[in-house]
Amino acid sequence: MNDYKKNSLSLSGAVGLGTGVMIGAGIFALLGQVAELAGVWFPYVFVIGAIISGFSAYSYIKVSDAYPSAGGIGMILKKAYGATTITGAAALMMAITMVISESLVARTFGSYTLQLFNVDSSSFWQPALGVGLLIVAYIINVSGNKVIGRSAQVMAGLKIAGIAVFAAGGLWAANIALSDLLPKATELQDHSIVQYVAALALTILAYKGFTTITNSGDEIKDPHKNVGRAIIISLVICAVLYFLVALTVGSSLSVAQIITAKDYSLAEAARPAFGNVGLYFTVGIAIIATISGVVASLFAVSRMTAMLTEMKLMPHSHLGMSGSVQKHMLIYVVVIAIILTILFDLSRIASIGAILYLVMDMIVHWGVLRHLRKDVHASGIVVISAILLDCTVLAAFLWVKVGNDPLVVIVSLAMIVVVFASEKWFLSRTE
Repeated sequence: MNDYKKNSLSLSGAVGLGTGVMIGAGIFALLGQVAELAGVWFPYVFVIGAIISGFSAYSYIKVSDAYPSAGGIGMILKKAYGATTITGAAALMMAITMVISESLVARTFGSYTLQLFNVDSSSFWQPALGVGLLIVAYIINVSGNKVIGRSAQVMAGLKIAGIAVFAAGGLWAANIALSDLLPKATELQDHSIVQYVAALALTILAYKGFTTITNSGDEIKDPHKNVGRAIIISLVICAVLYFLVALTVGSSLSVAQIITAKDYSLAEAARPAFGNVGLYFTVGIAIIATISGVVASLFAVSRMTAMLTEMKLMPHSHLGMSGSVQKHMLIYVVVIAIILTILFDLSRIASIGAILYLVMDMIVHWGVLRHLRKDVHASGIVVISAILLDCTVLAAFLWVKVGNDPLVVIVSLAMIVVVFASEKWFLSRTE
């Protein structure tokens, strides 16, 4: 494909893209929702989520090392299942989860920005600001890989440093000792094992940004080595930052306060220790993180969907527009993300994204186990472990959501059915 430029992304640029998506969607958008399910143990749930994501990343790293491609997950699925309905449907589900993440981060951007003006985050301005961010991210993406790579590196450095300062300052202000790392008996709440496991679904969603690196494929310099390195480095960086920030927020706010301010919990946690200066600093870092997260996600999903059209696995129409397929996919993705940003709140966007991602992830692992394990020299034990972990977490998450928000489960299952049915119809017409 002429639109792809091999060796146009450095290792640091790839890490910037991965951490850009993870940090934007993870700690700012999901911390409050994880605390709601896991109570005072929520910092440790982020650590366990990183371990599970490490098992998941194994399959992607092994296949990407053997067959680096800008098609990323679409390529992995085609290698495993061929040009079939399951390949197209699973790839589309991944693309949908990426678009969902963009709308999740866009609304998070609105929530944090409004804290500067003391405006309720449930007002009209939250989705309006999110829509504005999506438009800006589109403009950056059409500027080319060099602009994207440089902006990703700069913003990733700023937000990683900023979040580290927030965590260190918060822990210092709280005067936390090693004995305070584990919750005290008086702090423990009545949460079931199912709720703790369900919380892992959201933390896995917080780490799924590593797939952005997979989708960059042979655009990364020396992809046979650097795709895997970039994924591992990104996961480690984010795991450490998530844990430290979660500890900081937990030391400043009670779980009830975190849940009340779950759409902007980091900004709320900065008030007691640092006052308005801390608030402005935290909101500034959140704005940088969410901007870079949306830019990086658009970069990945536009290339993935463009590759799927080249594979003849999804339809495409120019609709009278000039330019490449990638440019068209950028427009379509941004329009869909804008619609989701307007229609859904943060909690439901995150839940739908987690369900679709876990289903798609299990399909990828099963394909590697059944069809690619020998070719890519993957360990069957590791891949089977990834499948079992995903299945356990998904089952617990569905159980919790059926009890407190069945609409999320209904919408998610309906989307899966529609995606598979549509893909089967499209492929039958193409044949």
